[in-house]
Amino acid sequence: MTKPLIVIDVVALSPYMLGENTPNINKLLDKGYQSNALEAVFPAVTTTAQSAMLTGKQANEHGIVGNGWYFKDLAEVGFWKQANQLVKADKIWHKLKSTIPKFKVSKLFWWYNMYADVDYSITPRPHYLADGGKIFDLYSSPTGLHQGIEDKIGKFPFFNFWGPKAGIGASQWIAKAAIEEFKQNKPNLQFIYLPHLDYCLQKFGPDHESIAAEIQAIDKVLGDIFASVTDESADFMLVSEYGITQVDQCIDINKILRKQGYIQVRKTNQFENLDCGASAAFAVADHQCAHIYVNDKSKLDEIKQLLIETPGIESVLDKDQQSQLNINHERSGDLVAISQANAWFSYYYWLDDANAPDFARTVDIHRKPGYDPLEMFIDPKIKFPLLAVVWRLLKKKLGFRYLMDIIPLDTHLIKGSHGRITDNPNQGPILIAKTELVKDSTQFKMTDVFNLIQKHFK
Repeated sequence: MTKPLIVIDVVALSPYMLGENTPNINKLLDKGYQSNALEAVFPAVTTTAQSAMLTGKQANEHGIVGNGWYFKDLAEVGFWKQANQLVKADKIWHKLKSTIPKFKVSKLFWWYNMYADVDYSITPRPHYLADGGKIFDLYSSPTGLHQGIEDKIGKFPFFNFWGPKAGIGASQWIAKAAIEEFKQNKPNLQFIYLPHLDYCLQKFGPDHESIAAEIQAIDKVLGDIFASVTDESADFMLVSEYGITQVDQCIDINKILRKQGYIQVRKTNQFENLDCGASAAFAVADHQCAHIYVNDKSKLDEIKQLLIETPGIESVLDKDQQSQLNINHERSGDLVAISQANAWFSYYYWLDDANAPDFARTVDIHRKPGYDPLEMFIDPKIKFPLLAVVWRLLKKKLGFRYLMDIIPLDTHLIKGSHGRITDNPNQGPILIAKTELVKDSTQFKMTDVFNLIQKHFK
């Protein structure tokens, strides 16, 4: 049988990064691998990109129009849902399992991993308690898989995966777990997700002097995988979902809509919560893309014109125009706004920070009606941040209700973003694969990853 293939998603790795900071990737290239720019899909965000690679289809077919969208039958915005059933297309393993007997697949930390019909899977999934607390944990299939691996390599460092402490520790752990899982289960096809560059590039921007060291750090993680699973044991394919570019402007798109009277909120004490069902229109912000859902269709044209005239917005697409970017789907907004290269969208809808909802200053990816990169920061206005965290943890330990409300609301802190297709392919996503696999072309779309994986096993 053909050698196993390990597909590693090195988030935010771009062609321009290869060089003196990537000695382990360079060694791989010297062993008969080839590097190519990868044409991104729109929106260039995690769940849409991964779904394109795994299904070979665009968002208008697989239905993943972003990291979150408006669930119209619930009148609620849902972000970072995890059920694989949300992806409305067959995945590459369906194709391979139908033709290759006893074909085994592992999926580690790629999105929509829960209830995916693969043989082995591990993904983050806390337990949410009745008192509002949560226990950080992983979900795995078969039952007991991640517990057995944690017994050997230690607990997954959840706080390195997202939040103010997000960093290289999560990717290091995922790599160790992948090595252990590969040795244990011997899958034919293994998917690994390494998120590290996503954090530092959004926080500091690709122009920051610290990024060279961060590229070296993820290259070292890749080197550990290459050394532990040698090229005699498996072939490798490296992909990324998007490139991150420097930004210096935030567009508070919901504040713009609210000032014009389109947005309704529910007030609880001083807090304001977005009332999606009662609003004439609202935006679901997702990095450099925003889906605008218009409940009052008579307002559609005027809202489109309002947004077109908004500084920082590059284009606004109605349903017909969305077909040009293969985003036209029942889940997509009535309008889709795309920012300029130097800008991104916040989800903020309140006009006074004193009325911000209680979750705004916390790490709460499922409750917020949009993506919030500020969750990677501790508010610089807090004079003694460590003391602030310890005090809140002490209240938790003593049984008091508490909020870990340490996240800032200053959107100027964000220096890098993604979502629009980069103007320069060298700053976009990357594909590194065996030369024999990609020698027939120098241009690859993200949807081609599906076919390349299939080609490997022919």
